[in-house]
Amino acid sequence: MSFAAPLVLLGLLAVPALLYAYIRQQRQRTAAAAAFTSAALAPSAMPRRPRWRRHLPMAAFGLAVIALVLAAAKPQAKVAVPVKRSSVMLLIDTSGSMAATDVAPSRLEAVRRAAGRFLDRAPSQASVGLLAFSTSPRLVQAPTTDRSEVRSDLADLRASGGTAIGDALQSALRLLANAPAINGRRPPAAIVLLSDGTSTSGVDQLTEAREAARQHVPVYTVALGTPGGTITVPRGRGKTGTVVHPAPPDPQALAQIAQASGGQAYTAANAGRLSAIYEHLGAQLGHHTETQAITTSFVGAGLVLLLLGSALTLVWLRRLI
Repeated sequence: MSFAAPLVLLGLLAVPALLYAYIRQQRQRTAAAAAFTSAALAPSAMPRRPRWRRHLPMAAFGLAVIALVLAAAKPQAKVAVPVKRSSVMLLIDTSGSMAATDVAPSRLEAVRRAAGRFLDRAPSQASVGLLAFSTSPRLVQAPTTDRSEVRSDLADLRASGGTAIGDALQSALRLLANAPAINGRRPPAAIVLLSDGTSTSGVDQLTEAREAARQHVPVYTVALGTPGGTITVPRGRGKTGTVVHPAPPDPQALAQIAQASGGQAYTAANAGRLSAIYEHLGAQLGHHTETQAITTSFVGAGLVLLLLGSALTLVWLRRLI
């Protein structure tokens, strides 16, 4: 919570002074009563009330003062509000390392299945596009609200080639920059990047991540695979048979992309965890944070406390103040 007029909060310094004045007044009242009433007649001369009860009205008044001072300082809070329209680009790594089977049945298949969960969870107003990348990026589906087209395209993805994460980010940013404006402003946009994190070619990925931050397009990264992941590839130079190569993921590289762009980084060692991440992202991308004034709430609380304090003094003490 923040305040648009923080200097008004100096008024809270009056609260300790009021508390001191109240305690002093109570002591003076007790001393005056003792001076004019004998100890033997005190029980019949003064009504018996629980000692704590007579302080509750003043406590309510004190809290009311605090609430009203806070209201005068114009409190604000950041709240999540639904995005009426947004664009999300799914960037899916289809390089040869995505054929690794350390994420059953394979990294790419796990991505394909979980992407379906993301489409189920993503807000209906969001346009979702699909860009596959290996040695170079390839636009599979421009952002659309037709989920069936994206699902169909996901089924056709195959793993082969190298990895050019920077080129993929660059292409996605260009595509999102061309989204139709609403009331002169580009709708909110985001990128969801799924990869094992090892870029082997293309432009610098961190440079493109910083460009995404400049364009206010956060990149949410999901690192796939386990350190023991391997891929089996044919022997080169005319040799027969296959050879096994290690294919460990690089979650640190993806985390750096997310941090530089203002997004968030996730890791997924299995298909179940990846599906959960997609569901979370779908809900998150359906909202954005806005700062809203909450002065009314504090004013209402202050008035309620004032009424409560007044009612208690009338009922228990037979006076208003």
